Formats: sequence, structure tokens, C-alpha cells
Amino acid sequence: MQAVILAGGEGKRLRPLTRSRPKALIPVGNVPIIDYVIESLLACGIRDIIVVVGYRREQVISHLNDRGHPVRVVVQDKPLGTAHALVQAKEHISGRFLVLPGDNYIDSASIARIMDKPDAVLVRDHPYPSNFGVVEIRRGYVTRIVEKPEQAPGFTISTGIFSLDLDFFDYIRQPDLTDAVGAFLESGRKIRAVRALDWQDAIYPWDLISMNRLLIRKGRAEKAGEIAAGTVLQGHVRVGEGARIHPGCTILGPAVIGPGCEIGPHACIMPHSSIGSRVRVGPFCLVENSIILDDAVIGPHSLVRDAVIAEGSQLEDHVSTVTAAPLLEIGEEQVKGLFGAIVGEKVRIGPFSTLRAAIVGNGVVIRGGRDISSTVAMGDGGLVV
Repeated sequence: MQAVILAGGEGKRLRPLTRSRPKALIPVGNVPIIDYVIESLLACGIRDIIVVVGYRREQVISHLNDRGHPVRVVVQDKPLGTAHALVQAKEHISGRFLVLPGDNYIDSASIARIMDKPDAVLVRDHPYPSNFGVVEIRRGYVTRIVEKPEQAPGFTISTGIFSLDLDFFDYIRQPDLTDAVGAFLESGRKIRAVRALDWQDAIYPWDLISMNRLLIRKGRAEKAGEIAAGTVLQGHVRVGEGARIHPGCTILGPAVIGPGCEIGPHACIMPHSSIGSRVRVGPFCLVENSIILDDAVIGPHSLVRDAVIAEGSQLEDHVSTVTAAPLLEIGEEQVKGLFGAIVGEKVRIGPFSTLRAAIVGNGVVIRGGRDISSTVAMGDGGLVV
């Protein structure tokens, strides 16, 4: 069986984290999201994998080339929708196939449920169905999929994972996959609804924190690197090669410490923290329920909770994040999120600053002693606040 992974999307609602990379490459649990999809397919014995790339395609192609298992890459030159992306792979498809988003997590057990069923879709209940395609089901079969309705008719949504045959391409007349599914159903064809066991998506930046909590246990526990005597390690903890854990530290799992990290004396890494490669966490810091990406620096005596800190950003000493639930404008939507901070790439935050559910764009410099509780410069550009 073949699988087509659609990995061309930008993930605009995840900005600033997707300003310089596609959503499929955002690390969760120190693993890019697309890797979870590929590993789940391989676990089901599906090795003929086609990946459709678009936004920041060079990054995706480079990452795929570094993986052990070869995949076929197809380019979508313009972002013209999910059905258009699928059509780019048509000439490489020879029979029944799976189509999957490359920026959602799916477990192998769910793939196993659908891979032997022709004309089927994986569905899942979700508390916020209006962010997705809402599925109406009768006697186990889909009657309609309503894409992102203002008033959802139910809580069951499409995961975007389908088992299809080649004749499905005859129904693609619009750029989006949901339209093709609608035409398929209107013709009298049937699509079986199959319940997914475990599926995760991140619509907004703070959703990555929730996804991280669920995926951080996926890797096996290991303790490489240099761990000082007297360090407390409890629970499911991964410490990468070349990492240095200084005396007096406490690391409570589930937690991941990437290769080449340095965790300073008496720092506390609390549960559900993913710390990327070459990150420096200063003495007497506390990091909890957060994602710290590669090459970031957390200064001494800082408190980082419920946050995402992107690559190369530097928090100086005594910086704190405070969790709140503000009403935010994301694109044209008014949404409420619960988080401490979302910090873009190469941001510098001065000492004794506080971020209260703040979103900080790439390259922003925040002077010391500031109290930030809003969205600051979602575009790139070195703004000084």
C-alpha cells in the first residue's frame, strides 16, 4: 500500500513559529511532527511513501534526506489547496492509498484500523469542532463534511486521513480535499467513518504545549551526556549525547533534554518540558510544561512555564512567564488561549521582565524590567520595546 503525506502547508495561525519553517517541521517532544507520521506508517508496514512539499520546501526535503528511510518527494509550486496538492502525486500512485496531513500526529494503531478499508476516513471527537471539517455520520458512513462551520452540527471531525482508490481523482474539481469528498458522496459513493484512537493537531501556537504533553513519552528513556553526582532524575527522562547536567539539578519526567544542552546548577526541569539541542538553562531556573527550541538561552533565576521559546532566543536573568487566558486576534479570528508565552526566533528579553500570555514575534528586543501582556510584532524586524 502507498501513502501520500501532504506537507506543503504554512500553518499561518501558528505564527511566529512558522515564519521561517513549515508546520510539519515544528519539533514536539524534540521530534518534528512529520516524523511521527512517517514512523506510524512504517510501523504498519507501509514503506512506499510520497511527500508533497510546498512552503519552505528546501527545509522539508533536507530533513527527509537525513532520515534513514527514503521517501519520494513531489513539489506543489503554489499553495492551491489540499486536493491540488494530492493531484501533484497522482502519477506516482498505482492503487489504493492513504492520504495524511504531515503536520498532525497519528498513531500506528489508528492507521492499522483504516489501511485495509477502501473509501474510509479517520474521525475523532473534538471539543472545538469549528476549527476542522465536521463530519455527519449515519450508520457508520459519512453523509457530509462541513468545513470549519460557525455553528458545528456535532463534535465529530475529520482528521484529514483517508483511505482512497485511484478513481477518487475523478471527483477532484476544486482545490480543497473536502470539496472532492463532497462530490464523491453526492455521486452516490460511500465513505466509511473509522474512529481514530490517538490523533493530535495544533491549530494555534499554544496547542503545541498540549501536544507536547501527550507526545513527550513516545521516545525511550535514556541518560546520555554528563550528569553530575547528586542530580535528581525521576520518571521518563531523556538526556541527549553531550548534554551537561550540573550539580543540584532536578529533572522530573516526562522530560527531554536535547544533545549538547547545559543545565546550570540547581535548575529544575519539571514535567512535560522539551528542551532542544544546545540550549543553555541558567542556575536556579525553573522550566515547566514548555517547549524550548534549539540554541535558546534561559538566564539565571528565570521561570518559564506553559511557554514555547523558539530557536536562538535569549531570556536574560529573572525573566518570568505568567499563564493567563487572553482573547486574541489570530488572522480574522477572535480566539482564547491558555499559555504563558510564545516567543519567536532570535528574540532578546531583558532582565527582570515578565511575559503574561504574550506572543513575541521574531527578532524583537524587549528591554529589561518590562511587563508584556500582548502580541508584539508578529512580523520579522528587530523591533525594540
